[in-house]
Amino acid sequence: QNALVNSARGCAATAASVSTSVETMIALATVASYGPSTAPLAINHQGPFVVTTFSFNLAKGVSLGQATAAIGKKMAAIDVPTSIQGSFAGTAKAFTDSVNSQPTLILAALLTIYIVLGMLYESYIHPLTILSTLPSAGVGAVLALFLFGVEFSLIAMIGVILLIGIVKKNAIMMIDFAIQAERQEGLSPRDAIYKACLLRFRPIMMTSFAAILGALPLAFGFGTGAELRQPLGIAIVGGLLVSQILTLYTTPVIYLYLDSWRRRRKAAWDRFYARAMGDAPPPAAAG
Repeated sequence: QNALVNSARGCAATAASVSTSVETMIALATVASYGPSTAPLAINHQGPFVVTTFSFNLAKGVSLGQATAAIGKKMAAIDVPTSIQGSFAGTAKAFTDSVNSQPTLILAALLTIYIVLGMLYESYIHPLTILSTLPSAGVGAVLALFLFGVEFSLIAMIGVILLIGIVKKNAIMMIDFAIQAERQEGLSPRDAIYKACLLRFRPIMMTSFAAILGALPLAFGFGTGAELRQPLGIAIVGGLLVSQILTLYTTPVIYLYLDSWRRRRKAAWDRFYARAMGDAPPPAAAG
């Protein structure tokens, strides 16, 4: 009730009004207006902020990466005020998160492989020879996706991660045999890697073609969900084909080069230790 009514010094107003501190009645129309208008049915919030969602579909032949890049370019071109912030949601957000995390995932996988191989072979050099086969696999996967016009999606990224495990087994077969031949048979590095290439050629080809033939149904299959599986199969097949052709020639060369570098480093370490310590035998340098 109005304060004027409660004080019993007058009667209640018959029209809408407000009271000031001195209880002078003022018509509401003096300070406000009302009437029919439109208003949103709901106001969406994300945390404490009011948000508006814009949805979009991809045109034929346009990838999600191209769409997100175009949106970011347009946001920068229209000079959005600092009080307005834009971010992706849904599939676009998952795509941008995967793109941002891809370098970290690949680096973590390579570092893990290097540590494990270093402990197995007790060497800092031989894991680098094995890891040298991975760039050709990545180039083959990207080239295959480009030739077939397939987007480098999260599924294709999974295919590249699988390639890291499949491709390096070619080098492991050769390097492991060559190291054993050097240690047990006393062969030179050149003779050891040559013998390894001859004796390991058949199992390398068998395992590679088995993996390629197993991935072909993913690459060329059709039906419900085929578009989700195709990037995985294409990346595996392309990466295996290119790496299979290149690594049979490059792995022995890199093995000999790194072994020669390791021997030169060991000789330099022996000379330095001899000058520093006199006639004391030098400790073995890490391989």
